Amino acid sequence: MITVDREPTTPGEILDEEFLKPLNITQKQLADHLGCDVKVINRIVNNRTSISAEMAVKLGSALGTSPEFWLNAQQAVDIYQAKRKVHDIPDRLIQVG
Repeated sequence: MITVDREPTTPGEILDEEFLKPLNITQKQLADHLGCDVKVINRIVNNRTSISAEMAVKLGSALGTSPEFWLNAQQAVDIYQAKRKVHDIPDRLIQVG
């Protein structure tokens, strides 16, 4: 049986709470800097879209982080959500050791 740990912080929450607000940057300013529509940034901040590899590269460059930082945050959310959907997983097929 899979146990579900605490819900991970979403990339959108990280973007908003750790970067936009403290740096006093608006979603529009970030969107303009990245060359995308403000709706894209708004959907990320409001957890209505996932971080793509391309967006991870852009955010990493603009905010001084690595693309992996953003993709790891997204992957943690994706795995958490998948574990919540999958209830009955068979026992391990192959025993290790």
